[in-house]
Amino acid sequence: MQNKNNKKNGYTIIETMISVSIFLVVVMAGMGALLNANLLHSKSQNMRSIMDNLSFIMEDMSRNLRTGYNYYCINSSHPNIPTNSNDTNSCSNGDGKGISFKATGSSAGQWVYNLSFCDGKEGICKSVDGGNPVQLVPDEVVIDSSSSFTVVGAEPPEYDLYGTLSDPTNERQPFVTIRLVGFIDLKGIKTPFSLQTSVSQRKLDI
Repeated sequence: MQNKNNKKNGYTIIETMISVSIFLVVVMAGMGALLNANLLHSKSQNMRSIMDNLSFIMEDMSRNLRTGYNYYCINSSHPNIPTNSNDTNSCSNGDGKGISFKATGSSAGQWVYNLSFCDGKEGICKSVDGGNPVQLVPDEVVIDSSSSFTVVGAEPPEYDLYGTLSDPTNERQPFVTIRLVGFIDLKGIKTPFSLQTSVSQRKLDI
């Protein structure tokens, strides 16, 4: 009787193998979900870092333009950087592919932001006093051709001998709109973006 009872205790090898197999399946599923969540978090962090970089570039451009003056829009009608930094040019139809202006303070000089090719890629190029252009956007960012600068009121108001404004339409403070359109190519995944900001010249245009 004792031998018969002993045979009924414990698990068979088949039951043990089934239990181990189920345990391994559950562990593998859990590990897969954990690794996938970690990958998504990493991509999200990288995307956030790139977007923060773009926002910083927009803010830096806006700050420099706000404190600058003598805006000159570079477009198809005026494709070259002005040799005279006192020249001004407006482009209200949003076809500007670059902007030149005079910076103030410790960074005084003629600054140029250009939506063109430099440092091996299309993007936003910055040059100071005719120096070599520097690429501002990271490698993962691709700037679309629909990106543009819009400049209005760049020309200073002109008055005749009687103090009358020669061009009544040019009474507004110089105003710049920056529009950046493109996508972020991160590990084969393309995420579109569209950023826009407007800047008014701080110095009074009188």
